[in-house]
Amino acid sequence: MGTLTRTILGIFVKYPLAGDVKTRIAAELGGQRAAEIYAAFVADVVARFQLTADERYLCFAPSQDESREYFERLAGPGYRLWPQPGGNLGVRMRQFFDDHLGSTDRRVIVIGSDSPTLPREFVERAYDDLGGADCVLGPATDGGYYLIGMQGRVWPLFEEIEWGGSRVLEQTIRHVVAAGGRPALLPVWYDVDTPGDLQVLAGHLDALEAAGSSMNLDCTRRAFELFRIRE
Repeated sequence: MGTLTRTILGIFVKYPLAGDVKTRIAAELGGQRAAEIYAAFVADVVARFQLTADERYLCFAPSQDESREYFERLAGPGYRLWPQPGGNLGVRMRQFFDDHLGSTDRRVIVIGSDSPTLPREFVERAYDDLGGADCVLGPATDGGYYLIGMQGRVWPLFEEIEWGGSRVLEQTIRHVVAAGGRPALLPVWYDVDTPGDLQVLAGHLDALEAAGSSMNLDCTRRAFELFRIRE
């Protein structure tokens, strides 16, 4: 009888402290408004994926008491907490995979909290794609990725990456192939990091509402009612 596959999801989140999150948005809207918008993103993402995967983790930073208490309240019974270690993004993601991808029957996926509209179906498809691939990536419109997943073992994907640049996705795929792995790609999606991205999100929210979408974006919509950028 075969071993059952176990799915694990990690969501990387940051304590929404004014001046410490969404700094490019803060330059236009102010630190407090940017922090409240980001907090809304996190709340909607956490709510959307609370039933996805067999195990779910909020990978929070910084690992201080105030941050831990905030995410304990947000996590509820659906998530465990995992404090992010120090180091760049690659170091932190590598540690999560090291901690959770301990056997061949596990499929582990990490997503961020920068896209409140990320469809749940993309994450479910990523788990399916790992049935035939060693690594799955969700391309972001800025040249990075909004999702990364692995099965079988931790592949050497996080070193020699120009984090924050436009070649992160390309460099990661090259590492997968060079290591003998089989990559798979999801549809392209967008993160919200700049004032221009907020304008894209605003249009998307209007389109979803007009189409009668059932996607729960209550927190993000409320934040936009208060702080939406006007052209």
